[in-house]
Amino acid sequence: MQEVIIIGSGPAGLTAAIYAARAKLDPLVIEGLDAGGQLMLTTMVENWPGYRDGIMGPDLIAELRLQATRFGSQIITGNVDNVDISSSSIKVQLGETLYESRSLIISTGASARLLGLPAELKLMGHGVSTCATCDGFFFKERPIVVVGGGDSAMEEAIFLTKFASHVTVVHRRNVLRASKIMQDKALNHPKISFEWNTELSEIKDREAGKVTSVILRHVDSGLLKELSVDGVFVAIGHNPNTSLFAGQLDLDKQNYIKTKNGSLTSRPGVFACGDVQDPVYRQAVTAAGSGCMAAIDAERYLEALPTPGNAKAG
Repeated sequence: MQEVIIIGSGPAGLTAAIYAARAKLDPLVIEGLDAGGQLMLTTMVENWPGYRDGIMGPDLIAELRLQATRFGSQIITGNVDNVDISSSSIKVQLGETLYESRSLIISTGASARLLGLPAELKLMGHGVSTCATCDGFFFKERPIVVVGGGDSAMEEAIFLTKFASHVTVVHRRNVLRASKIMQDKALNHPKISFEWNTELSEIKDREAGKVTSVILRHVDSGLLKELSVDGVFVAIGHNPNTSLFAGQLDLDKQNYIKTKNGSLTSRPGVFACGDVQDPVYRQAVTAAGSGCMAAIDAERYLEALPTPGNAKAG
């Protein structure tokens, strides 16, 4: 019987592990086969406090992982097959092994929706991005493309005008889905132009290891057009990784886990942190902060249980 199991190994899960381990809870961290979360797809992270010259995303995850194990966190690799939170003890199935715990911290993150183009993943972090706040700084005075038509796409496009020489929004329809106020801001911005009824069909240049241009396809005529750009920002939404908890926890309309009073979910003893419960900020530092909250909330929950032998903070 574990005191706490943490599912997920991005900045939220690993920060939760650090705090839980220092509280002598001996946390078990189950990292997915794609361990480390979205930071593993980024290159330089320049907005993580304390690294004035920046740090590579995978290096930051490696440091957090070592810090968590230093304090006694146990980390195992694998994708969780099933979670049962219906009984008094929480059951987590990983392959043929069943783990039981008195508390659970969910930090399974969210996955950015991608276009499915061959060059997309190859050039992720090398001109292709899903986060303007993270990567906009690298595109000073350079032309870029934003793909999408919702509020997130307009927010990204407007934010990127602070850096880019010009922002071209590519949208497959002839009207935006964004709110009226966001539409007005984007449509009236002198550094933003629109390619309507258009899809991004190709990103060049995989061989060069960087973005040099994109091929646009008009959805009605099928005509192709090449546009020289240095960056592509995909802003077509995120999918929270909550399929394991559907029907067991309260989710919002976008399938993010609902939390209250910090990190508490609709089930006592189950806590959520990071992008799996945050459709708004989606930053590594906010994920880490919520991981700290989840660990403290779990510790207080366990201390309040009547079962003898509860772990105490060190």
